[in-house]
Amino acid sequence: MRPDIVVMLTHHDVTVPDAAEVFETCKDLPVKHWGFKNVGLPKDQMKALTAAMREAGKMTFLEVVTYDEESCMDGAKTAVECGFDCLMGTLYYESVHNYLKEQGLTYMPFCGKVSGSPSILEGTNEEIIQDAKNMMDKGIKGFDILAYRHVVDGEKLAREFCAAVDAQICIAGSINSFERIDTMFDIGPWTFTMGSALFEKKFVPTGSFRDNLIAVAYYMAAK
Repeated sequence: MRPDIVVMLTHHDVTVPDAAEVFETCKDLPVKHWGFKNVGLPKDQMKALTAAMREAGKMTFLEVVTYDEESCMDGAKTAVECGFDCLMGTLYYESVHNYLKEQGLTYMPFCGKVSGSPSILEGTNEEIIQDAKNMMDKGIKGFDILAYRHVVDGEKLAREFCAAVDAQICIAGSINSFERIDTMFDIGPWTFTMGSALFEKKFVPTGSFRDNLIAVAYYMAAK
């Protein structure tokens, strides 16, 4: 599968204060998927930014990094209230799944044992894959997997997970070099997220966020 990028307007796991302005400077680029976290902006600004993204023809993602059922449900309600297309993250809860299904939103939960802030992912590759398959039995069709946060070997996990799980897979976090983009094309997830690497100018050190995103988009288009 040829992966797409989900541009996350986040840095250090928090939505940047000028996320709307950054999006405005980049919305003309041929990048379809955009998102941000549920922390960093007041809800009225989240609504306005999501509306701007959808008006520009983008698919929108809210990523929620919480672990208890109440917080995960709160994140789901925020996703609905703000008009997102997809909720990424949260531990899987049937209540959250049912709510999002009723509201017509895509749900891509974490799999494996996710904890902490910044998040870490624990469990053997086999356990994480089986966790995903168990959720697929309940109707989940996509996953947000923190492969490079795995405590053992993120790339090996990503490769084995994508080979074993027939679902929409988003590799979230730490894609911060052309080499890792190459790995994504080799592994073949549906999407992968990128945020901090663009803000930290990992691809064009002297350029802007837009310059870095252009470099990534053109590199991917040429592959």
